Amino acid sequence: MNREEYERMYALEDSYWWFVGRHELSADLLAAAETGRTDLRILDLGCGTGAMSARLRRFGTVVSADFSRLALGFCRRRGLTRLCAADAMRLPFASGSFDAVVALDVMEHLPDDAACAAEIRRVLRPGGHLVATVPAYQFLWSAHDIALMHYRRYTVAGLRRLVIGAGLSPRRLSYAMTLLFPVVWAVRRATRESGAPKASLVPVPALVNALLVAALRAENALLRAIRLPFGVTVCCLARRPEEPCP
Repeated sequence: MNREEYERMYALEDSYWWFVGRHELSADLLAAAETGRTDLRILDLGCGTGAMSARLRRFGTVVSADFSRLALGFCRRRGLTRLCAADAMRLPFASGSFDAVVALDVMEHLPDDAACAAEIRRVLRPGGHLVATVPAYQFLWSAHDIALMHYRRYTVAGLRRLVIGAGLSPRRLSYAMTLLFPVVWAVRRATRESGAPKASLVPVPALVNALLVAALRAENALLRAIRLPFGVTVCCLARRPEEPCP
């Protein structure tokens, strides 16, 4: 992404409904997988400007990794210190280094998402967990995806194949951000062939933003019990199987 997009992300990540809903959903998935843990070794892969890394610190020690040194500069502004410039398809970490890997909207940016999934499995300890989100449905492709340099969008079935192909066991797969699907669909359709590519982070009044955050929190609570049939995002909790006894 360019500097303008990182500046917008840094300004919005802590409060904007899209980021808050996705971050809280991902933290919920990790908390469900690692109940009560505060000593985890966590890799925040594709950390962007670092808001999720800051949120993850309640679970343990967080390493924030991103291919972009520009992104890592924004992480430093947040006071994050465990930073690593890394290619997600060739991670510079020893095998079994982490108890959890969080990869939020990362794989769609990579020419080889299978290589990334395999690397995630490698750096996870046996029994460790992956929490991932990716954008849903190729028919939602728009100027937003071009601005963010995406290669593809996903379905639940496609993400399941990717995760299983890497040797990980899916524990939870669902669409998310379902309530907002009609609005997002309309915006993306309207901007599919617009001029200059730009991420669709539409400014909203504070009250509207608060209502959207509340709606996504209610939806996240629902996701703890059921899987949603469609949505703007695909979310995944997967586990690296324990190694068989010799």
